[in-house]
Amino acid sequence: MNVEEFRDFCLSFPDTREGMPFEGFFKNSQSILVFYVGKKMFCLFDLDKFDRCTLKCDPNLVDELRGHEGIDKPFNLSQKHWISVALNGDVSQELIKDLVTKSYQLVADGVSKGNK
Repeated sequence: MNVEEFRDFCLSFPDTREGMPFEGFFKNSQSILVFYVGKKMFCLFDLDKFDRCTLKCDPNLVDELRGHEGIDKPFNLSQKHWISVALNGDVSQELIKDLVTKSYQLVADGVSKGNK
């Protein structure tokens, strides 16, 4: 999956939008693309590198998932709620899509609970 296919997949979820909120925060941060449900992030990655994505994760699954090759701690986000997933072939396309879908659902569920 190339960067455009990945972007299209992330944008295929209902009520999803993208943005680049980290411009000026740290070196090379202007190329961080973030996907949101409402005002909450569910996926982000560096457009220039496209080597890893960071995903929201059920805290009960984080340790188990980090046992897989290509899944690690996130850069600069809570290690309890986020994982970093390699996009270089170490993680299958099917697992990547599944993890993105679960990340979206986890955030979307939280957003909808907040609106009740």
